[in-house]
Amino acid sequence: MRRRTKHVIFAAIAALLLRSWHPLLGQNDPKAPKSYYFSSSDRFVETTGEQLYINVCRGCHMIDAMGASGAASYPSLVANRNLDASFYAIDVVLNGRRGMPSFGGMMGDDQIAAVVNYLRTHFGNSYSDAVMASDVQAARR
Repeated sequence: MRRRTKHVIFAAIAALLLRSWHPLLGQNDPKAPKSYYFSSSDRFVETTGEQLYINVCRGCHMIDAMGASGAASYPSLVANRNLDASFYAIDVVLNGRRGMPSFGGMMGDDQIAAVVNYLRTHFGNSYSDAVMASDVQAARR
């Protein structure tokens, strides 16, 4: 099985598990989504950073972005100094790192910029220099 296909399957399973547990998780989640998006291909359909975080990222990084550990370790994104360097955040989402899969083939430049900007302005992060789709495009080269 190709590596990209494995990542798509992993992301789909994580999203489905998150949705099946949502009634429990949503009780303490003031930003619970009013509707879900399901990406039925190898590309995500969410367009905003919040939608992408809710449907893609929080399955591992958790509702509050505090991360988790157990079968694997998912780093906290709360007040994360690594997010200060926007190019680092772009690279991690685009190419993956350690156990995190690459989302570069599943997200467009606008989507990666949106989720990176969301992470850099939420969860105790307050980085004001916005990432542009052109920054992501340059990182793909």
